[in-house]
Amino acid sequence: MGKPKKEKDVRFSKFGTVSFTATTKVNDFIDYLEKGEVRGTKCKSCGKVFFPPRADCYSCLSSDMEWFKVEGAGKLITFSILRYAPIGFGDDLPYAIAVVDYGDYKVFGRIGDIDLDQVQCGMEVVVRANELPNGQLNYVFDKA
Repeated sequence: MGKPKKEKDVRFSKFGTVSFTATTKVNDFIDYLEKGEVRGTKCKSCGKVFFPPRADCYSCLSSDMEWFKVEGAGKLITFSILRYAPIGFGDDLPYAIAVVDYGDYKVFGRIGDIDLDQVQCGMEVVVRANELPNGQLNYVFDKA
C-alpha cells in the first residue's frame, strides 16, 4: 500500500478578484479574512513587520512569525484611479488602488466605498475584509 496522498492547501485561491497564486505559506491569511479580519505578520526574532504577510523574514532569515491585526486608521499616502484594467478586473472600472501608511508598515490595496471624487492624499482610512460577488475575498480601504 502506498502512502496516503497529502491534501493540497488551496485556501489562497479564494483571495482577490483573480487569484494567480493557489498556495502559499501564509494561507491562514484567508481564514482571517473569512472571520472579517485583515492580518499581517511580524518576525518574533527581529521585530520586522510585513504586509502582505510573509512566512519568512528577509531581514534575519527567521521563520518564527506571529500574526497581528491590521486595525485603526492609516494615512492615504498615494493612490491611482484606474480606467483601464488587466484581464479579470474590467468589470470593476473605474476603481482606485492606494498605499496606506500605518506607521510601522504600509498596506497596498483597493479603495472601497469611497466616492472616487472624494479620495485625496492625507485622508484617514481603515481597512476591512471584503467578500466579492463571486465569493472571492479581498480587503479594501474605507473612509475612517
